[in-house]
Amino acid sequence: MTSSRHCDAHGVDTATSHRFRKAAARAFSVAALFLGLSLGSTEAQAQAWNLTMSQRQAYLNYYAPVILKRSDENEGKPGRDWLANFDYDRDGNFSNNRVNWASIGQYIAAAQNRTGAYSHWRIRPTLYTSLIEYMNGGSKSLVLLYHVYNPADKELSQIHDWERVEIVVHGVSGTPGSYGEYVNHVTVTLHKEHHMRRSYDWELNFMQTASGKHVLLWQADELNADVTHWGPHGHELRFVTNSYSWIASRVSASGQAEVNITNKDDKRNVHYVFAPEGSAAAATWNAKALSYATAPTLYSGFDDDNTVAWYSVKRLTYELQDMADILPTHWQYNAWYVHWLSSRYEDILMESPVVNEAGVAEVSTGLQRFYTQSRDSGKSDLTDGREGYLSKRWFYGAYSAELNPENPSSSEDFGGFAGIGLDSYGYSRGAASGYYNSHNAFWWQHDYFVHSGVINSDASREEGMWLRGAWYTAANGGFDGRWVQLFDDRPAYEAAPPPTTTPTCSSTDQMYCEMNGGTWNSVACTCRALCSGCQIQ
Repeated sequence: MTSSRHCDAHGVDTATSHRFRKAAARAFSVAALFLGLSLGSTEAQAQAWNLTMSQRQAYLNYYAPVILKRSDENEGKPGRDWLANFDYDRDGNFSNNRVNWASIGQYIAAAQNRTGAYSHWRIRPTLYTSLIEYMNGGSKSLVLLYHVYNPADKELSQIHDWERVEIVVHGVSGTPGSYGEYVNHVTVTLHKEHHMRRSYDWELNFMQTASGKHVLLWQADELNADVTHWGPHGHELRFVTNSYSWIASRVSASGQAEVNITNKDDKRNVHYVFAPEGSAAAATWNAKALSYATAPTLYSGFDDDNTVAWYSVKRLTYELQDMADILPTHWQYNAWYVHWLSSRYEDILMESPVVNEAGVAEVSTGLQRFYTQSRDSGKSDLTDGREGYLSKRWFYGAYSAELNPENPSSSEDFGGFAGIGLDSYGYSRGAASGYYNSHNAFWWQHDYFVHSGVINSDASREEGMWLRGAWYTAANGGFDGRWVQLFDDRPAYEAAPPPTTTPTCSSTDQMYCEMNGGTWNSVACTCRALCSGCQIQ
């Protein structure tokens, strides 16, 4: 392939895409009409404004979730339910992430024995993020996307687990948490479904601190066996239905580490807490950074059925990185074949390049092809059929929102790509962008459907709106952060080693541990059950 002519399967080249961009300019009048519905377009234009890059980072940090996670790490599987980053093994190759993750136990053992083996790894629990900024009349709104990354899933049988969180915030002022700002709704993926909770739903709970408002989520372990009896499995996300104050009271009383979750009547075990680094939430939980030095004391080791006291729960920090870090690995003019297969691809008309933290373009404009089929070097057919971000309908907001799960779960797509999926105003994505020829042919880079929070059971209609025309431009107060890298990559980052002095442990926690049949570790100040399946209560 050469870069002199960029063609897709439909024969659309860059010259044609130049004409497409002219269509976007024509579509601007549609956007102006939308922005000035009640204010008049001139007044709305005057009110358009943008966040700075540091403010965007601040919002992503402020609303980053706190994840309470169950583990399945007994019987020689320590650390398997840690979160990680795409290049945790530092080899620049995503296709062996599942295979190498099987060695996480050896990584921990090597760190424990200080052999130096695996010391080049940087697990770095990570949520990959994007921020979409748009004017909603005369007010600013945000869509915040977080992808919770696990290198392997379903008991190491599948690669790249794709659980994500979407938070829609209205009344944005520029300072996170200011008066008048509110979370309209939060959506999480549950396998192939998209479950939503609104601001007025009692099942939506937050850990509110001076520096953040963190939605409380529960994540299942990697186990796949529970699928046979409708149990949470395979790293799926659920909303925690208990208030943070209730959880805090249980922690203070050294109660059982378990919470209620959406669509289940009984409580579910918690063995990990993951909180955003540098936040008051992380400080409150006393969460630690995972590194080669701290790994031997920060894995759970508990079976999914073990109910433990809160003081036995491992508390870890995670960092934020960008979805846009991963997008260039799919591009047709990069070494996509290292990470992905060509059996699935997306053609996307790029109005703007993908840019890195320094503002340097990493993917060109024009009609571009991105290969998205997961490549797994440990599979005989090289894939388990999973796909990257750009083939996920949630990446474009083009999903059907639900309240309750189905079994088995099924993909809920309301026809956005085909052009039959309409918004509350009767717009298809082509009508909103001006690219009617994109239907069933290619995505426009700035296609995005913002849900309103109202559930609609119609197969080809969702409540909300396709963002219209040139909504993403600074002149219109917009920013499409799916294609922009905000957070420093920190490829060589490793947390500082723990202090060599022995921490001061709680005598109450030690007594409670030993009275209930546990073994107390006075170095790590942790309690471990003596048997598989027994309970520390």
